[in-house]
Amino acid sequence: MKGQKGFVLMAKRPLSGLFQMISRWQALHHERQLLATLSDVALKDIGLNRGDVELERHLHLWHDPLRK
Repeated sequence: MKGQKGFVLMAKRPLSGLFQMISRWQALHHERQLLATLSDVALKDIGLNRGDVELERHLHLWHDPLRK
């Protein structure tokens, strides 16, 4: 049936949502590490300071700012 297409896909790949969440966490962790390596001048160019970066670095991985 037309309306059951999404259900069938979920039945075939029940862990796909979990894998997507883990992938987002890894990307977020990597971005936070890269942000911490920027110089103070580079941070100022993008409108951040060292305190903002430290605050972001110490957030838990499950804190998703986009809430996806």
